[in-house]
Formats: sequence, structure tokens, C-alpha cells
Amino acid sequence: MKYFKFNALLLRNGFKESVYVGVDQKGIITYLSDQKPDSVHIEIVAGAALPGFQNSHSHAFQYGMAGIAERHAPGTKDDFWSWREAMYRCALSQDPDELQVLATTLYREMLRNGYTHVAEFHYLHHDKNGQSYSNKAELGERLIAAAQTAGIKITLIPVFYQKGSFGKDPAESQRRFICPTVDDYFNLLEHSRVSVSHYTNAKLGFGVHSLRAVSAADIISTFEDGPKNLPFHLHAAEQLREVADCEAFLGQRPIAWILDHLEVDQRFNIVHCTHMTDVETSRLARSRANVVLCTGTEGNLGDGIFRLKDFTENGGSWSMGTDSQISLNPLEDLRWLDYTQRMLHHQRNTFDDGAASLLDSAILNGRSAMGIETKEYFQIGAPMDAAVYDLNRPLLRGAELENLLSVILYTSDSSALLGTMVNGGWVARV
Repeated sequence: MKYFKFNALLLRNGFKESVYVGVDQKGIITYLSDQKPDSVHIEIVAGAALPGFQNSHSHAFQYGMAGIAERHAPGTKDDFWSWREAMYRCALSQDPDELQVLATTLYREMLRNGYTHVAEFHYLHHDKNGQSYSNKAELGERLIAAAQTAGIKITLIPVFYQKGSFGKDPAESQRRFICPTVDDYFNLLEHSRVSVSHYTNAKLGFGVHSLRAVSAADIISTFEDGPKNLPFHLHAAEQLREVADCEAFLGQRPIAWILDHLEVDQRFNIVHCTHMTDVETSRLARSRANVVLCTGTEGNLGDGIFRLKDFTENGGSWSMGTDSQISLNPLEDLRWLDYTQRMLHHQRNTFDDGAASLLDSAILNGRSAMGIETKEYFQIGAPMDAAVYDLNRPLLRGAELENLLSVILYTSDSSALLGTMVNGGWVARV
């Protein structure tokens, strides 16, 4: 057993002062109280413990191009579609060893920023020639190995990628992504299930890349014939051109098509959803699906702004992810989720008790995206995963307990972290 005393620990009803936490050898919380346990060694932590952040959407290989596609020649037009060509070149450049090293570095940076669990939306499946490895889940297994080396938890989501766009054959530059049939994809998923078993802190999800990347009939088959106990992930409605192409090919906008053709429920994690009508917004919110918002990437690629205020007022659920890895600071991404809504609606109180509402959704719906259902941030019987902030920082030191979460979220960055804990152990410590 190990015991810690935190100056403050965040529960769903607010911070609690002077909290003692005991964890067993597996990092599971067995003691949680403001009463000091008897006759044990206690590590004193002069910090405020928040639940570890959940990264609900990551493409690890894209860390290899973060920040280097930002030079724009005068007079040229750069948008999502031209950026995508640079992303394809990045995908074609990495062999398994290089991907594993890159992902290890990335996951360590996520831990340093307070993330404790990452959902890896994985579609880099084959070798540089587009041929399957002898282990069909080779690259997924490398991502799991990277997570194990770094010490982060991972939900591997091998995704089905079949087409170049709506009704079009894949381009040569997409050759590493492609599974021609549903059976091919399910074969990959089964190999991935074996790979996940190699790491105690790994879980499995499944999904399709997007409506443009898999035929409509095969999207339906993948979901209906796929596992019933795993979270399902897909991209949708990120770009205006994507919405127009979907309408032209399928006769409906992406979110409307998904809601009309799939039994959407809380297992669904739909990434971006940037462009929705009023009807789509309210219908998606009522479906109980989780929208995964990737503020840094959506801003970087010029996607647009998700209708978060409207969505949450209709009871919608959301979490957040780092996607292209252009931003790895969860506090910054949460702030910009709020600030974009403030700018759109010309008011400051876009969410009741903004910091608490933002964090609550990001944590609990983020865990759901990983395949974990909980109702509390910290509880006996659950792992001790935490982002611990330094209460000796000037603004944090003087904050009243009732204001502490807002001060952390709206004024701090990753330099304010004392460290990050996974399963009751420090995996990143300043």
C-alpha cells in the first residue's frame, strides 16, 4: 500500500481539502478520506489533484509533422485538403520502429501535460508498399508498446478505411490505410484484440474513418456486425466540402445520414461534427452520442467552430482530443472551447459554472470514449489517475478553494503541473 496526502483533491461537487488517498499494488484506490490513516508512511503532495485528462482522439503518426506545415507561400491557398496531402506524405515516411519511437515521445508529452489515457484512432495499418505485415496489427502493436514504455493508458481503435472519397477508389498515397472489405477489417480488429492483451493498461475500440472513406453499406455492416461491448468511433462533418460531397453522393448531410441509418447511442463517439443544422444539433444531442472536439486541430485546419453552447443546451455530451497533435495542452483546449462560444454569442456565461462544466464533460465522457463508465472522478475501487497542480504557483497559492478550479483552468498551462499520476505512481514529475 502507498498513501498520499493532497492539499486538495477535486470531487464532482468541488475541491476537498487535505485528502488522504491510499492505493494498492495495482494502483487501485482503497482509502479516500480527510482522516489520516494510522501508522503508515504518507507522501505529502503540496498540490491540487484533478482527475487525469482523457485524450479521446489521437493520430500518433501526425506528431511527425506537427508545426511544419505552417509556411504558406504568398498567393497560394492552403486548406484542409492541401494539408491532407502533406499528411499522406508523413504517413508514407514512417517504418514501424520510427512510429514506435515517435509515439513514445508523443505519449510522454501527453503525460507531461496531464493526460493519463489516450484513444488512438489508428488507420496506418500496412507497410510503405501497402502490403499487410505478417502480424496484421503490427503498427497497432507498436503504438501499444509505445504507450507501455511511456506509462500512459491506451484505447487502440483500429479503424476501417476503404475508399479515397465518396464512391472513389483510394489514391496511391492512401495505400497504407486500406482494408478492401468488412471481413478484412474484422480480421484486423481480431489481430488488434490480441495485441491489446499484451499490455494491462490497453483497451480496444472499433470504428470507421468517415462516411467518405467507407461505402455506406459497409459502414452499416461494420457497426451492426461488430462488437457490441466496445466504443465506436468515426469522423463526420468536419469540412464544408465534405458535407456538400456527402449530400451529393448519399442524398443527406453526414450527421443526418448517421442518425437515420445507424442506431446511434452512447457507444458512438463522433469526431468534429463542425457543420450541423439546428435539427442535426438537437437530434444528435438527444441520441446520447459523444462528440469528440479537437480544438487545436479544428482551429489549425480552419474547420470551423462547433456549436457547443447549442449542443449542450439540448443535453449533448462531448469530450476532447488532440487529433493532429498541434496542441497538447488540455487547459488551453478547454479554454478555447469556451472562448469560441463567448465570441460567437457575445456573452461570458456560455456554460453555467464554466470550469466545472467543461472539466466534468471532458473527463466523464472522455472515459466513456475509452470504454470506461464511471460517475465519480476519484473513488474506492478505481485507479488513481491524476493531474496534480502546484499550489505554490502565485495565482494558485492565493485562490480560495471555491475558485481554485477556475483559476487552474483559465490561467494555467502545463508548467503549473507538479506531475501526472497513473495507477497511483508518478509517470511525469517536475
